[in-house]
Amino acid sequence: MNININKCDNKYIVAVDGRLDTNTAPELEAALNDIIAEDILLACEAMEYVSSAGLRVILALHKRLAAQGRCLTLRGIRPEVRSVLDMTGFSRILCFE
Repeated sequence: MNININKCDNKYIVAVDGRLDTNTAPELEAALNDIIAEDILLACEAMEYVSSAGLRVILALHKRLAAQGRCLTLRGIRPEVRSVLDMTGFSRILCFE
């Protein structure tokens, strides 16, 4: 998995390329810890797969940002990832662009 982080206006754009799974979720979590004070747009156009470990990172980030009055938005969700978000109920609590 590759992670690319850019700041644009008052938010960070975090592009995730590859699989977000048990092996790569800690890498994303560590990268996001440094930018938790801003809104985050998670660009998922190149995210091929998300496991329960990846969902845990996304949910924890969503909760931490919401507690600070910040927002996590997901963009460019592939159908195979969207089906996982729908099945787990994440689609009802997350914001999408």
